[in-house]
Amino acid sequence: MSAPATAAQPSTFSRFLAPVLLVAAMWVIQFVDAVLPLSFTGFGLRSWDLQGLLGIVLGPLLHANWAHLIANTGPLLVLGCLVAVEGAVRFWTVTAFAAVIGGLGTWLFNAPGTLTVGASVLVFGYFGYVVLRVFSPARLAHRLLYAAIALIVIVLYGGAMLGGVFDAAAGVSWQAHLFGAIGGGLAALGGRRRAVSA
Repeated sequence: MSAPATAAQPSTFSRFLAPVLLVAAMWVIQFVDAVLPLSFTGFGLRSWDLQGLLGIVLGPLLHANWAHLIANTGPLLVLGCLVAVEGAVRFWTVTAFAAVIGGLGTWLFNAPGTLTVGASVLVFGYFGYVVLRVFSPARLAHRLLYAAIALIVIVLYGGAMLGGVFDAAAGVSWQAHLFGAIGGGLAALGGRRRAVSA
């Protein structure tokens, strides 16, 4: 006798576990960084430095201070959960796209030696994904739902996202914001192409 179809499907809670664990890891790292007599921020992304490329992976997990982490936590959880609702594999795929494309763009287009840390590259990546997910080849009902979610996200975060790219304050990496959003958008469009060709 076969098991019910619902048994193989992840629960709603488990879908949101990935972004929660990612944020929890950032908080633990920030706490350890604050307690130990050293700073982890040196492991961030350092532009035009080949050794600094490791910061593509580590940079999004590190923050300059508690205020920086707190500012990223809310949007990362909200937008990350909107991505994670499609499953952990999709969440980590979009995270990788945002981190790698956002990191490479920042590494190339920031001034040599500039150190960049913070999860905003992921926040902008999730924003780009959620907005461009509208173009996925899903059923009409799903596309309408995606469009409604994208509209709400644009209303809530659109101004801050535009400001983060075109009116970034001194010391804020508009490059990470812009290329992170491009990475998330490419993840959405890449998923669309795979679904069409399948």
